[in-house]
Amino acid sequence: MVDVCCALITGHNGKILVTQRSVVMRLPLKWEFPGGKIEEGETPQECLIREIQEELNIVIEVIKEMPPNIYDDGQLAIRLIPFQCVIIKGEICLNEHAAFLWCSPDELLALDWAAADIPVLQHYLKSL
Repeated sequence: MVDVCCALITGHNGKILVTQRSVVMRLPLKWEFPGGKIEEGETPQECLIREIQEELNIVIEVIKEMPPNIYDDGQLAIRLIPFQCVIIKGEICLNEHAAFLWCSPDELLALDWAAADIPVLQHYLKSL
């Protein structure tokens, strides 16, 4: 099982940042909460800060851990560990993804999500 972190980054307007996977990534053009795999010796929070800086060129602050979700599509099993975050520095610059959006909670459901992110989205929406 692979441990992966993802960020639900809230903007000043209450909207959440979502990213679209590029055409060369696994699950091309699916929407997700940005993040990545935890490397050996990293805490989940350290991983998330590193991954977001690498992928989006921004510095985030981790505010709160959310319940993890285990997802297995038969090819890959992941433990997805989500965190609520805010941007503390930088402007978004996509280094890996095809696109990004700032979405209000009601707009999030209309996106074509990567399956592993759907339980995270559902938990977030129920918590509002």
